[in-house]
Amino acid sequence: MVFEPPKRLVRALGETAPDGDDWLEKLPGAAQRAVALRELTVERVQLPGGRSSLVVLVRAADGTPAVLKLAPGRARPEAERAALAHWAGRGAVQLLEQFSAEGVLLLERLHPDVSVRSLPEAKALLEAAGTLRRLWVEPPAGFTFETVAERTGRQAEAMRARAQAAPEVAPLVDVALAAREELLAAPPEHRLLHGTFRQSKVLGGDRMPWLAVGPDPVVGECAFDLARLVRDRVEDLIAQPSGAATTRRRVKRLAESLDVDQERLRGWTLFRAVESGVRAGRVGRPRDAELLLEFAGWL
Repeated sequence: MVFEPPKRLVRALGETAPDGDDWLEKLPGAAQRAVALRELTVERVQLPGGRSSLVVLVRAADGTPAVLKLAPGRARPEAERAALAHWAGRGAVQLLEQFSAEGVLLLERLHPDVSVRSLPEAKALLEAAGTLRRLWVEPPAGFTFETVAERTGRQAEAMRARAQAAPEVAPLVDVALAAREELLAAPPEHRLLHGTFRQSKVLGGDRMPWLAVGPDPVVGECAFDLARLVRDRVEDLIAQPSGAATTRRRVKRLAESLDVDQERLRGWTLFRAVESGVRAGRVGRPRDAELLLEFAGWL
């Protein structure tokens, strides 16, 4: 089988590595070797697929359905492996092999076309939040994950540079960076976080109704993880006349349901929305940038 990388993956990797690298060129061969080594039967490449990895639906030699995932080093697949091993299937997809193969993960097969995003909004938020709660555990010993301070520090530098090139975003960037400094001054806890959690990252399973996939794990406070969930379905929020009020109610409801400080959740939601909006503008997605920065302005 020829492993053609999905267009979504090619486009997204082009945004994160505009100068290019050779991972995509080597991907077909790497996928074939990974399949042969494990004696897998390939069913199909998952489309449209993810933004940072190739996802292939396969069957093991004994017929067990599984997922083979290949990711470049900059997507931090070894951190994902360490987090999934630590969670051991509690709230997240399960690893089917424990040995380390650089950039390759063999995972439990979930229902790839069924996410909590398919549920009505209120039910989706409830199920997603319940899944997220199970992931917030003490970090494992023996693996050093990136911290929230480190990750947002890199993002802050990129935001400052963009504000200089695009002065119209500078006021929101200033507010977001000030919020970050205040939040980092006294983080309330030190937990292993999913890192990129949203409704589409929670898929239907057989062991449990819903399980998280695709973590980009980070260590820090729970409000940082929950912040990305606040802006789910941002297009629908922006289209509502009451979008700003709905967003504020969502912050309050999620904070209360997961015992997270409401103001800290609001602050991290603001920072992450501005960071995403600034990044979207930088890589040529003006519509996404406009939606995210308008959303951030409500906070």
